[in-house]
Amino acid sequence: MFAATAAADENPSSAIVCGKSPVATGTRIVGGQNASAGRWPWQASLRQFGRHICGASLINKDWVLCAAHCVGFPKIILTVVLGQQTQQGSNPNEVSRSVKLIIKHPSYDPNTNDNDIALLKLSSSVTFTDFIRPVCLAADNSVFHSGTESWITGWGVTAEGESLSPNILQEVEVPVIGNRQCNCLYEVGTITDNMICAGLLEGGKDSCQGDSGGPMVNRQNTVWIQSGIVSFGKGCARPNLPGVYTRVSRYQEWISSHVCSDPPGFVQFISTGADSDNTYSCSGLPPLPTSTASTSRTTSARSSSKQNSISYFLLLIAILFSFHM
Repeated sequence: MFAATAAADENPSSAIVCGKSPVATGTRIVGGQNASAGRWPWQASLRQFGRHICGASLINKDWVLCAAHCVGFPKIILTVVLGQQTQQGSNPNEVSRSVKLIIKHPSYDPNTNDNDIALLKLSSSVTFTDFIRPVCLAADNSVFHSGTESWITGWGVTAEGESLSPNILQEVEVPVIGNRQCNCLYEVGTITDNMICAGLLEGGKDSCQGDSGGPMVNRQNTVWIQSGIVSFGKGCARPNLPGVYTRVSRYQEWISSHVCSDPPGFVQFISTGADSDNTYSCSGLPPLPTSTASTSRTTSARSSSKQNSISYFLLLIAILFSFHM
């Protein structure tokens, strides 16, 4: 089926091929390692006057997803590079496109970093290869429990305070840290529902300057799903200060409203079992809202009983009326 689709169209549907990496797993990046060529085929480099400034991710043949704080420049000076492993030297699988359109989220707040998400339309479509493929996006209602293993990639500096970025794409694995705990680690109210955190409490692994806009992904079966966009943090890889990412699943409707042709592949990520973050608490953190599921079921049951009583009453009237006929 895939071969037939590819023959009919140079690019199969993004929803069919998204999130599939042809390269086996190896291991921004602080505490990471070199990524193999083609390992993360959706990884993009956003460049200003040819110099890498941010990461981004390919979501279909015409669009990349990025952070809003990365695109405060005129589109004429921006370029998106795909299929790249090294920032310098030969990249035989590399293609570049200028930026045709920039769409920042209308509610992006640079002061709080809330809604730090943007869409960039490429000047022309790219052809999917083993080194250039779209990533799947976390669908609405996706659940990422505390501890969910995640991967971050980018060409950002490898230590806080450094100015030189690595030549080779870096990758690192870090666990999700629940929003309640993350709020306590930062300052209560800093982490909104539009954000997701990840990192090690002991520090040592994190994204850093130059990784902004790039993807955080999670594997579900054989598919890679983008859960986050590198957004902000305090320093890099500091203990008890995880990286903060834009929560992609909160923006399915917004993304779909702009990317209409060849829709991205949205996949619901599911975490099983109890989430330890639900019991996390600290001074000033509001209690977790009580679930209304049981109340809803009770209300529904009462509604059904009332309707049944009315039906029986009407049936009884009909029977008595028939006896008088």
